[in-house]
Amino acid sequence: MVVWILIANFATDKHYERKQGTMSNAIGRNLKVLREANDLTQEQMSNYLGIGRSAYANYEAGERETPLEVLERSASLLGCELELLFEPDVETVKDRMMVCAFRTDGLTQADMKEVARFKQVVLEYMKMQKMLEE
Repeated sequence: MVVWILIANFATDKHYERKQGTMSNAIGRNLKVLREANDLTQEQMSNYLGIGRSAYANYEAGERETPLEVLERSASLLGCELELLFEPDVETVKDRMMVCAFRTDGLTQADMKEVARFKQVVLEYMKMQKMLEE
């Protein structure tokens, strides 16, 4: 009986690792799709997030697990709900993303914070509109 429990736990742990790797890949792919749709570079994203470009590149590649704080700040700048970063279907991501036209070259940290705030206001407005329609 004890041996069976150990084997079951081992199998569960391996399943979790495979699933986690897949989730990191989906998150990374979604970060990249949304970043490119917003015409931002990895350098701009990493500067906004206060991390190195190589760390951000690893998140996009699914090679490192992305911390929640990075996901929250990324979602804010990219103009999406946090849950969209976890979406396994890339077509759903493309359908649900919000892209605003902003000049992206020469953006300062302050500019990027304002863009993120603006997108958050728009997202909240869209949520309220949806609730009123229901």
